Amino acid sequence: MIGQTIINKPVNLADLTWNWRGYDIHYTVEGYGTPLLLIHGFGASIGHWRNNIPVLAAAGYRVYALDLLGFGRSEKPALDYSLDLWEGLLRDFWQHHIRVPTVFIGNSIGGLLALMTLANSPDMARGGVLLNCAGSLNHRPEDLPRLLSVVMGVFGKIVSMPIMGPLIFNQVRQRFRIRGALKQVYGNRDAITPELVEMLYRPSCDVGAQKVFASILTAPPGPRPSQLLPNIQHPLLVLWGETDPWTPIQGAKLYQTMADDSNQSVTFHSIPDTGHCPHDERPEVVNELVLEWLSAHNI
Repeated sequence: MIGQTIINKPVNLADLTWNWRGYDIHYTVEGYGTPLLLIHGFGASIGHWRNNIPVLAAAGYRVYALDLLGFGRSEKPALDYSLDLWEGLLRDFWQHHIRVPTVFIGNSIGGLLALMTLANSPDMARGGVLLNCAGSLNHRPEDLPRLLSVVMGVFGKIVSMPIMGPLIFNQVRQRFRIRGALKQVYGNRDAITPELVEMLYRPSCDVGAQKVFASILTAPPGPRPSQLLPNIQHPLLVLWGETDPWTPIQGAKLYQTMADDSNQSVTFHSIPDTGHCPHDERPEVVNELVLEWLSAHNI
């Protein structure tokens, strides 16, 4: 087991780049103390944590965040994207930059990546925070009505076509469509700002963005949370926006049951009038709950 070392060298928020397997990965770090690693969800980036990083760092933590390969300002090569690929990125990032037990904090697919890391690499972790954790990278055919499964499969093939794919992607990534999607998944409409829309739109203009989108739509779904949770050895904080249509509150029943079991080290909180991204919709609530939980577990 790697020791519980605390890093005490102050670091200010910076725009940094690290080369991973020949690709540039954009990351940032602020503060000093016990490390926290923030993992964004699909289509997001470091900027999605802009209201969390300074608060967590000011509370005495060394806060890392990175743009996953294919997202944000990180490079967007034409690869077969998968949760396993990103889990490898997180593992190598930790080994290169952190190297002491870390709290992994993730939203959506970032939450699922946090669960995978805790389950598969327990020596890297001190705990995990899940914010509306995804159940998979993609919907599993067996979990969908047959017709919808067929439609999703056909759409995935079309967006991968050399001519039709870029045309469809160019329509999907328009600012007004991004804003419309946010209105569907954000319970707090006041959090949908021009800054947020631009933050999501800008990376879609990068070379390779369309191929990343197509690859992810046809990627394997990855493990189910129910498969990972029995292997988790560290405490978990699970936060869930109650009005999320993408990962509905009903999907949180597994975590709620574990939280009700006194033998499980799971803490669960639902957040009213909040959708898929609680950390951005209600940062003041999420920051307080995370800091309270860290303190309660002497992290």
